[in-house]
Amino acid sequence: MHASRPSEPPLQRNALAPGILAAIALFLSPLVPDGLGATIVRFVVAILALIVAWFAIQAGQWWWTIVFVVVAVFWNPIFPVDVEYGIWAAAAVIGALLFLAAGATIKSARIES
Repeated sequence: MHASRPSEPPLQRNALAPGILAAIALFLSPLVPDGLGATIVRFVVAILALIVAWFAIQAGQWWWTIVFVVVAVFWNPIFPVDVEYGIWAAAAVIGALLFLAAGATIKSARIES
């Protein structure tokens, strides 16, 4: 007979939806011309990075918080980082992969009411 284990609470991935949205924005960002379109992408990515960082804090995974604060600073539209197009394209792919990885791995216990 097996000893009964206490049931683990169900987990939820709060960062998954913002991670997927940010990844889509980043994968499409090289196609967006400079100007208003690029500024909108920066706003979207920076805001979603802060949302993912908040979910990481709530899940107790502080290392993701550090990563996404850096992402938010790099993509911030207020004080834009000015780098060459090739670097932006590579950063967009890396950023998208980070968002997808965080969305898949940041888990917190579901609070049932």
